[in-house]
Amino acid sequence: MAEFRRKRKKVCQLCAGKELDYKNAEDLRRFINEKGKILPRRVTGTCAKHQRFVAQQIKRARMMAILPFVK
Repeated sequence: MAEFRRKRKKVCQLCAGKELDYKNAEDLRRFINEKGKILPRRVTGTCAKHQRFVAQQIKRARMMAILPFVK
């Protein structure tokens, strides 16, 4: 029989104390894919509160032309 391994639950990096700001494009690039779309919570491991915050910061960076809308 095949063994089933339980995946470890990802810990929200922002809850752990990581700071995020719309002016820091390198940190925001971890939360978008190669086409420029915002990655979902199940991929990034952020909690719901911080996923909304990440989306807000990415949208601000796009409006300030720090991040592209699409690639």
